[in-house]
Amino acid sequence: MAFVFYLLQQIIGIYSWALIIYILMSWFPNARESAIGQFLARICEPYLEPFRKIIPSIGMMDISPIVAFLVLKFASSGLHSVYLWLS
Repeated sequence: MAFVFYLLQQIIGIYSWALIIYILMSWFPNARESAIGQFLARICEPYLEPFRKIIPSIGMMDISPIVAFLVLKFASSGLHSVYLWLS
């Protein structure tokens, strides 16, 4: 059981880094059109889309990725709490 929780924690961690890299790529012109940018778009956009529908942009700044990242961190913390509770 510990392995399952460890694996889920690692997947959330890797996905968080992918999300951070994808968000930072928006700062560089044409970075999202690269092969890596397109790959990250395929895995990150489905997760970010519901947040963009709920959270409006502030001027030209989209804060929905910040909220999406925080949700991942809360999920990771929740998994850790559940694991400790079950142990």
